[in-house]
Amino acid sequence: MTQTRDALQILDRDFLELRAKILEIAAGLDRVDRAPARHGEPPDPRLGQLRQALDALSRPGPDRAETVQLIFSLEYDPDWRAKADLDRERP
Repeated sequence: MTQTRDALQILDRDFLELRAKILEIAAGLDRVDRAPARHGEPPDPRLGQLRQALDALSRPGPDRAETVQLIFSLEYDPDWRAKADLDRERP
């Protein structure tokens, strides 16, 4: 039987890895902010997704991973197979 770890045990085990990932995200966003913008182009929607995800991470609760996954996911399209041309006959 596996024993459930408490929050302190999880932090003891995972803190350095989580800190490193947060620093990596900060560095990536710094690179984007320092790069010159293309004149006349609208803002890239991916930046909005990143901001939404960061906002979701700052809210307490047990379902952050699901929330972030949904931010980056496309809505389900029941015709996805046909649009990807997966319904055609194969030789």
